[in-house]
Amino acid sequence: YDVAVNPKTFDTYINSLKRLFIIEDVLPWSQNIRSSARLRKGSKRQFVDPSIPVAALGLSPDKLKKDFETLGFLFESIVTRDIRVYAEEIGGTVYYYNDTTGLEIDLIVELKDGSWAGIEVKLGENEVDKASANLIKLANISTVKPSLLMILTNTQMAYQRPDGVYVIPLGCLKP
Repeated sequence: YDVAVNPKTFDTYINSLKRLFIIEDVLPWSQNIRSSARLRKGSKRQFVDPSIPVAALGLSPDKLKKDFETLGFLFESIVTRDIRVYAEEIGGTVYYYNDTTGLEIDLIVELKDGSWAGIEVKLGENEVDKASANLIKLANISTVKPSLLMILTNTQMAYQRPDGVYVIPLGCLKP
């Protein structure tokens, strides 16, 4: 569908959804980075509860098993929600990183002292190598080295890769 909506009306709808805690923004992270790439400044918008779009779209488990892209977005929303809760407990703020070279990190948790952790969210094991390479690339261009580099997955085992990046199942997290 192509639907024309007045921008003011659209903003009113978005603000209402935020006030009702249906959606929330993940702000871009802009720590001192040694790179000529420009950072993207826009917020990343996600549903607070991923069951909302699942219900709205009438998605069943069988439909989601056939649409890994949508399932991946929903998994990232679940992880973002959980990481926000855990980060809040330690005074942290959750961001994302994206620059014009295409380097993107799903979540950055930054503490008040400037320390940070990079987190990539991957539904399966097949994306772990690429995610790890991206995390290491960001660590290498950051003026402050990360306290932790982690890939959160839905796999069964937690382990540390030879490159130092941790691969952790979402079920292993707790405050």
